[in-house]
Amino acid sequence: MNAVETEVDVVKTPVLIVGGSLVGLSASLFLGRLGVPHLLAEKHAGTSHHPRGRGNNVRTMELFRVAGVEDSIRAAASVLAENHGILQADTLSGAEQEWLFKEIDPGGALAKFSPSGWCLCSQNDLEPVLLHRARELGGDLRYGTELVSFEQDADGVTALLRERDGGAERTVRAQYLIAADGPRSPVREALGIGQTGRGDLFHNVSVTFKAKRLADVVGDRRFIACYLTDPAGAGALLPVDNREQWVFHLPWHPETGEELDAFTDERCIAHIRAAAGVPDLEVEITGRAPWHAAERVAERYSAGRVFLAGDAAHEMSPTGAFGSNTGIQDAHNLAWKLAAVLGGWAEAGLLESYGRERRPVAVATAARAAERSAEHRHPGYAALPGAGRQQNVLAVALGYRYAEPVIPEKFEPGRVVVGGRAPHRWLPDGRSTLDLFEGSFTLLVSSPQAVDSGAVPLQVVEVPGVEGAVLVRPDGFVAWAGEDVGEVRGVLEGLLGR
Repeated sequence: MNAVETEVDVVKTPVLIVGGSLVGLSASLFLGRLGVPHLLAEKHAGTSHHPRGRGNNVRTMELFRVAGVEDSIRAAASVLAENHGILQADTLSGAEQEWLFKEIDPGGALAKFSPSGWCLCSQNDLEPVLLHRARELGGDLRYGTELVSFEQDADGVTALLRERDGGAERTVRAQYLIAADGPRSPVREALGIGQTGRGDLFHNVSVTFKAKRLADVVGDRRFIACYLTDPAGAGALLPVDNREQWVFHLPWHPETGEELDAFTDERCIAHIRAAAGVPDLEVEITGRAPWHAAERVAERYSAGRVFLAGDAAHEMSPTGAFGSNTGIQDAHNLAWKLAAVLGGWAEAGLLESYGRERRPVAVATAARAAERSAEHRHPGYAALPGAGRQQNVLAVALGYRYAEPVIPEKFEPGRVVVGGRAPHRWLPDGRSTLDLFEGSFTLLVSSPQAVDSGAVPLQVVEVPGVEGAVLVRPDGFVAWAGEDVGEVRGVLEGLLGR
């Protein structure tokens, strides 16, 4: 696939992606799968070196399954394959401990509803997998390249890119721009798009370190994270390799005037020793980075031909790993719509549904993430009175829908709901129904049917046990369900603006 065409020092591409972290790389992967040429610009020299953003929920893994990278991701994540649950303790050596939850999928019930499952893969392990596959699919991914400026008109977006090593500049002309440039999003700021929500929730300093003896202290407690409550060692411990590499999140309170410089090696080592309950633990600090949790959602997800995705569109507490998953699913929603419009089988008005569908999901999910921080008593987080309402996490991951209520109180995974994720069923050939949903609409029927879809790509698939007919979008969401397949063409034309 020819990613771009160069003409008189102007690079022309259908889609320009700004930002090459998880969401930008996912957008590149999904567009590549759909045959859409694109260029990605990322200001950093390479993929992330920090083990963060590790929780990939079942819906995200379903998308990666369809995109052909699930096995590679699980291979990259194998070192943490046995880790599960959130533990809370006074210190790692202390007697007081409690599992806030011990199993992500107790009893293995999830296998009834999905061909995939949760996966604990740190961002520094996941990004190289996505990058490799995106390039294999023909994506033009340029690291060490920053966006200097952009302007748009009725026909496209003109952007100026600069190589950070050497300063060479290049003009890019794209039909559309995806801004996956993080929570401070210069693109969002340039567009003048405001944000709603509670703002900052809490601040932490993330410290990466080596401590060989810590594995002996942890023992067989294979947790995703351990929240430590002793005041001298309060924070959250996360394993990187279950052996000698670890991450510790220390509470930070800049609102009281606490400076980042106060987190010296000596202070961090003393804090980690107190958390472990081992005063002479040998600790080697290898890095530190400040971060904050917030609840913010962009007031709108697009302006003209520019679209926000990921942290540029929404911020939420990391508890529950909802943020990166929501962003990856943003990219998936947008990718098929761009492919449809650029492919000529949908009008540009289809793109307006991106923000209309994804923003309510982010608002509901951000609120849920804040509630989960309260439930898990995340270090440094002071919840609002009454916060902490329990809600089925599976309903957030799989049950959200493009209709009201966005997240249902009761989630029935096997039920067909218009606006919701199409249910998983195994097919006679060993595939899941979810494996069908990419690149075209799919009509699920129980017996052979002749269907007129006009010029819209449509595959008709017989699935034993299907009631009536179910029309599924390329992103795996149900567009229509009924008995009369003669209605399908009208549904497609209405949805795609044809």
